[in-house]
Order: sequence, then C-alpha cells, then structure tokens
Amino acid sequence: MHVSERRYLHDLREQTAHLQVISILSKTVVRKRIRVLPDRRAMPWSRPGTSTRRPLLCSIVQNCIKKDFTPTQFSAIVLSQGCQSISSIRCAELIDLNGPDKYEILAELGRRRGFFWPSFEIYGGVGGFMDLGPLGASLKRHVEEKWRDFFIRRQGLFEIQTPVIMPAKVFEASGHIQHFKDSMIECAKCKRKYRADHVLKDATGMETEGLSLDDLGRLIKEKNVHCVECGGELSNPQYFGTMFMTNIGPYSDAVGYGRPEAAQGMFIDFRRVFEIARERMPIGIAQIGQALRNEISPRQGPIRLREFTIMEFEFFFDPEDPKCDRLREVENEKLLLVPLELREKGVEEPIELTVLQALEKGYIKQPWAAYFMALSKQFVAELGIPAEKQRFHEKLQTERAHYSAQTYDHQIQLDRWGWTELAGNAYRTDFDLRAHLEASKVDLTAFKAYDDPIRRKTKSAIPVSAAIGPEFKEHAREVAKRIMETDASRIEEAFAKNGFLEIDGFKISPSHVRIEEKEVLESGRRYIPHVVEPSFGAERLVYAVLEYAYSIVKDRVVMKIPRDLSPIQAIVLPLVNKDGLDDKARALHRQLLLDKFDAEYDESGSIGRRYARADEAGIPLAITIDYETMKNNTVTVRDRDTWEQKRFDSSQIANTLHTYLSSNLSLNSL
Repeated sequence: MHVSERRYLHDLREQTAHLQVISILSKTVVRKRIRVLPDRRAMPWSRPGTSTRRPLLCSIVQNCIKKDFTPTQFSAIVLSQGCQSISSIRCAELIDLNGPDKYEILAELGRRRGFFWPSFEIYGGVGGFMDLGPLGASLKRHVEEKWRDFFIRRQGLFEIQTPVIMPAKVFEASGHIQHFKDSMIECAKCKRKYRADHVLKDATGMETEGLSLDDLGRLIKEKNVHCVECGGELSNPQYFGTMFMTNIGPYSDAVGYGRPEAAQGMFIDFRRVFEIARERMPIGIAQIGQALRNEISPRQGPIRLREFTIMEFEFFFDPEDPKCDRLREVENEKLLLVPLELREKGVEEPIELTVLQALEKGYIKQPWAAYFMALSKQFVAELGIPAEKQRFHEKLQTERAHYSAQTYDHQIQLDRWGWTELAGNAYRTDFDLRAHLEASKVDLTAFKAYDDPIRRKTKSAIPVSAAIGPEFKEHAREVAKRIMETDASRIEEAFAKNGFLEIDGFKISPSHVRIEEKEVLESGRRYIPHVVEPSFGAERLVYAVLEYAYSIVKDRVVMKIPRDLSPIQAIVLPLVNKDGLDDKARALHRQLLLDKFDAEYDESGSIGRRYARADEAGIPLAITIDYETMKNNTVTVRDRDTWEQKRFDSSQIANTLHTYLSSNLSLNSL
C-alpha cells in the first residue's frame, strides 16, 4: 500500500469514528456483510483496452454484497471480470458495519501492551513470523504449563524433547518428503506466488483443499481467476515442498530438514520410552517444542506461522484391544461434530452428540480418539472459550495427511476468520511405527503375553543353499536373507499363482525354497501399536485466549484472561508516591516476587489510569497501598472483572492471592 493510500485510510478512519475501514489492498478476510464506498479521488474502473468508464457500484459489487463474499473473494471476482488492478488505482474501501475487527484491535493492543507484534519490524517484516512481547511470552508459558498439567500430568504421559533438525532419512521413511507439499501458482506479470487452492477458494468460495494439480489448473482457467495483486495471468500449479531444508555440518550430502511436527521424534524414541515404562500398554509420549513449515503465502497473522510451538502427544495402544478404560469419565460429554458422512452430502452444520453416541454411530473410529476429543473440548473451555463456540470438523479423505485414517479438526469461532482450526485429532494407525521399522530394521513392536500359552502351527521359509549358490553366485547370501525375511504364506501364494516370486529383482523359484511347518508354543503375540494424536498450536491458543478475553466495560478495554493464565497475577500500586506509601508498596511487591508470584509494580500516573493499564494487561488483581495501610496494615484489593474492592491484611495477602488464583471464588467470598 502506497503512502498516499495509507494517508487516505487514516483520513477516512478519522471521519467515520466508530466504523473500521478495511482496505481491499490489505487482502483482509472478514466474513461479514459489507458495503462499498467509492473513492472520489480515484479513477473508476475501466475495461482494459477500452475507454469506457464504469461506475464503482456496479452489478458485480451488488452481487458480492448479496452473497456475503469476503473482501478477498470480492477483489478476485472483480479482477476476473477484466477490471484493472485494484492495487494500482485504489477504487474502494470496505466498511465493516458490525464494528471494529477484533484482530486489528488486538494487534494494536498487542504492540502497545507487549503481547505480540510482527517479527523483524525494523527491516519491514517477513510474513509468517511473530514475536511475543513480555506479556505474550508469559501468557504462552502459562498456556503450555496448563496443557502440560491437563494432559501430561493428569493422563500419566511421558514428556520428552527431540531435535528440531532431523536427517533426511527420517522424513523419507515417514513419507513427509513425498507428501508434505502444497500447490503453488505464480503471476506471470508481478511474479507474486500464491498457494493455488487458497486463491481459487477465495475467488470462488469452493472447497479446494486436496484437489490435484490438474484439477486446480483447470478450475483456475474455467473460473477465469487472476492475480489478486495486479490482475495478471496465473501459471499452471506446481508442488512446493513446505519443509525447511538445510545441511547438517559441512557435508553437502548430509541433508537435514526442520521438523514440520514433533511427532517423528516420539515415534523414533518409542522403543526407549516403552522400555522405561516397563513395556506397559497403552502409553503416551508427549512433546512441546518448535516446528517449522515453509508456507507459500502465510495468512491469518498468528494463526498460520512458519515457525511455531507445537504441543502434541502420541498415544499408543493395542489395535486388537482398543478399549478405553477412561471412557466412562467423558461418555456423556456433548460434542458438536461435522462428520465425514455429512460433509460428503454438502452439510457443514454440526450435530450435537454425546461421546458414546458418536462412537456407536461410527462417527469417531477409536474410543481413545473420542476420549481425547472430549478432553480437548474441556481444556479449550478452561481457556475461556465456551462450548458453543467449539466444534469438531472431520477432514475429507482428500484433505487428510498421508498418515491419517481419520482426522477431526478442533475448530473455534474467531471474529475475523470464522471457524478456525485450533487443534487436530488424528488416528495415525500404525503408519509411522511400521514405516520406521521397515526403514531402520529396528524392532518397534510391543509384546502382549497370553494368560495361557497357545499351541500353533507355523510355516517358515528355508533357503536351499545348494540351488541358490550356483544360480545367484555373489548375490546368494543376499537372496537367502530376503527369503528368510519373507512370510512363508506369501511365498506359497506367489508360487501357486505365478510359479515364482520376485524379491528386489531376484526371481525365486520353488527349487530355491523349502517350506517347513512345525508346532510351536506361543506365550504371547507381537504387534505394531496404533496411535491417536492430539496436536495443539501454542500461538493459536494464545491468540484465541486474547480474543475471547477481550471485552469493553464502560468504554474501557478489559482483558478478562482466565486467572491461572494471566501473564501478571497481581500489580502493586501506591496511592501516591509520598509519605512512605511507595516504600511500603515496593516492599510488598518484593515479598510477592519472593513468594513466586508474577507481580508487577506501577507508580506512574493517577490511580485510575494505572487501574486501566492493569485491566488492558489482563492483571486479575490490583493491590493498592493507601493511608489506611499505614494505620492498620491492610491493603485494598481490586478485582479486574467486577471492579469490586475489598480490604485484606497485608500479611495474609500471599494466601489470599493463592486461593483466588487457584479457584473460581469471587473476591468478596474470600
């Protein structure tokens, strides 16, 4: 956006006061009813190659308003009709008729109060990166600790830490190098690059995730979709790998990748942790750490980042005994579901079912997955997000990751972006463990003992050395090894069907193998565990907490952050900076710090202004030292959410704070 355009927006904001102006140029996505204001200082749109000027409020605009299109969809449709570049002629602004957009308000508040802001600001910023300020870093730490307590400690999981950079062989085995990629298109005119399915969805409103390159390219041409920046022609889609690649050490052949998820470290360490857990099942392994995704054109601010903190765990269980012994605790918990069955019929409205009903109807495949989905709902509710603003949205087969047999996105309603993924719940079967077992040749199975040993007939393939040696010569040892590793039943089936079996290019005939059958006494069975995976993005949780905490009380911003998440738990305020009140306040502040409270001290400005600053920072309690304190050693404690005030003995203030912060009790009930 040019300087003149910014100045115009500023002037227009000043004129409209309570209305927020959103520029088409900023590609803002707001799913609300819009109206279009003409910019009387700009040229109206005209068809390329003609001199005919068309009025701004044309039928295209009116149709967009009727269909409640987003600004990005609106701009793409206008460009697809052959109009000139929106970014070059600045023809219109969008006015949000429902009041200010919360994301812009929180972005401004975040910069001013120290929650978050764009990274690398002094160099113009880079999309997909975000810095957390002092309050944001503290809030994120509290969110992580709450997640750690809610899932790891209470569920008895094992927490580990693994590297962010991993060798290529890990992701070759897991399938990420082959599958972790997005469709990309490039504008032939301005050379801007976009994620193809996003551009098509914004222009048409179609669901496009998971479409093939051919389908995307065909639809872009059929729908006459052009570059949203300059109106230029778009290239054919091609795949772009979204993992950051690097070299490990000075050797160019030692390729490494930044992990796009924390999961692979937990799969690789399964054997170690399983042994530490005395080989008991089921077992959960958790991790909180950084993940990297080289997004093509990241949007949605803190919701989609190139570097973020992921909090996830892999829960391993026996697929032949998938019973969840904790299901009774949540079986009556109600979930809002949009299952695959409804989505395939074009229905996006959720249905409300109990956990038990969802399992009985087959909407959720695994009991452990249902259990953790119920816990996920409870956890998010404790962040201040009500149940009616949450839903679980099942991904279509074309949308699911390559390792998933079923995935439900845990979505919440956000002011700017509508239903937005906050967490994912994936049933990964044995895909990952099996892949690493086959690639590494390391046993990643579990053993389950039978109550009583079982006698069973088994078949094994024995290589016939006398026949293999003369025919395969220097490859004889390798061929013999391959025969012993191959299931005898598979060999028999191949011989019966084809008369031979081909293994890694070697043609094995019946003369090379002897099938032996014998009876064995089995004490148990070995199996590859199946996995369900709940996965949360910490930065998304932080932003969601802020949006739902934001409130206006008597024209003042109050951030009603849940008590146990508040970045600062209490603030100490001297009424005035004289007569020893400030010294008394500093002493109390130091004592609270020694008692391990996150406490702040503020003596700047009037007491009312300091209360307002504390409310904006989300501080639940303000402790004021006044002249009454000097007489009887009591202090005034003010509640952020109700503005109630009550006096307490300063010697008991630590106990008071602890009780208040760890409960839902009101200040007056203490």
